[in-house]
Amino acid sequence: MLTPEENELLTRTGPGTPMGELMRRYWVPVAFSHQLEKPDGPPLRARLMGEDLVAFRDSQGRIGLIDEACPHRTASMFFGRNEECGLRCVYHGIKFDVEGNCVDVPCLPPGTPENQISAVKKNMKIKAYPCEEAGGVIWAYMGPADCRPELPELEWAEVPDDHRFATRHIQECNWLQGFDGGFDQTHLTFLHSGTVDMRRGNTDRHRRIVPSIYEFCPLPAGFAFGGGREIGDGNLSWHVELMMMPFHKVIPSVPRAAHMWMPMDDENTMLYSINFNTERPFTEEDLERELAWRGIHTENIPGTDRAIQTKANDFLIDRELQASGESYTGIKSLGAQDCGIQESMGPIADRTKEHLLVGDSSIVRVRRYLLDVLKDLAEGKAPPGGNPAHYRARSLRLEAPATTPFTELVESQVWGNRPAAAE
Repeated sequence: MLTPEENELLTRTGPGTPMGELMRRYWVPVAFSHQLEKPDGPPLRARLMGEDLVAFRDSQGRIGLIDEACPHRTASMFFGRNEECGLRCVYHGIKFDVEGNCVDVPCLPPGTPENQISAVKKNMKIKAYPCEEAGGVIWAYMGPADCRPELPELEWAEVPDDHRFATRHIQECNWLQGFDGGFDQTHLTFLHSGTVDMRRGNTDRHRRIVPSIYEFCPLPAGFAFGGGREIGDGNLSWHVELMMMPFHKVIPSVPRAAHMWMPMDDENTMLYSINFNTERPFTEEDLERELAWRGIHTENIPGTDRAIQTKANDFLIDRELQASGESYTGIKSLGAQDCGIQESMGPIADRTKEHLLVGDSSIVRVRRYLLDVLKDLAEGKAPPGGNPAHYRARSLRLEAPATTPFTELVESQVWGNRPAAAE
């Protein structure tokens, strides 16, 4: 259980907040590269940690991410003309490049002296954030320029495009609800299960597959969490997930998967979901479940980041399906099941009301870790994950003797056994 003050620290990400300043020390996702496919194409709105921004790809293919409000009269730059290496406000024609420099002020009277034009340009600079592209994603750095790190070496971002399937959608709740849910190892046994008739008290099957042991091991950019299940002969079956700063999760599913919970503001999150394969391109058969929207991905209203299954329609819960025992929830797709429960807690969950159990140990660890990092940052210490190689870990499932220390498994398999990205 968190105190009200701790809950505020972890959930608020706007400019000037401790968590917001921490997240701004990392590269954060803005959009998929294909959403700004063509140079001089239409710009794209982006809301990141309470800031309203506009992204565009200029004539040279460079990505610009600037304040949505024009510094002249605060008109929206979303309506701007993307042309000749800059985005031009349609209100008065003032133009800005990807670095936020004002490069043209055509609304000044004819004959204005060049020194006055230069002075106006200098004072008219618009807020802009540097961007890079990797893994089919546009990334932005929104923190202090002298603390800017290199892009993290995330495994899913290093594979070729045809080895990866990625989607995103807006989740209507605070980012920490999704992040908490991502590391709730016990919920997999219940929320995402089927073929169990709970009306007849058939809970034994669930009890048998709930992890019997929970372990964690620090990594340079976060933690490895393990849920171990007894499988006989003195062995454990381990499900090892990765938490990496500031909001990354890597899942040992087949195919492997990852999530990013990017705060749009304190009550809305852009959830990125990725499947990836390091060995070969995906086939249609590989992605059959995902393309039928039964896996971690969420089907959206065409042309939007809004899911079809939402809080407004109770995530299209099918009570007959739930009663049949074929679905524990009656909500179709794993992604919608997660979002439905996480959003049911309200825009920002009140964690002072929780009664946490043994199976919530990973959630407790994540929260305490984040609070410790916030404390360290306030004391002037650099946050973890500053080296891109700190992200060179991989999630996995494995069986091992119960006597093998979890830290040994992490050092040999999670940290030391990540293959090179496919060419």
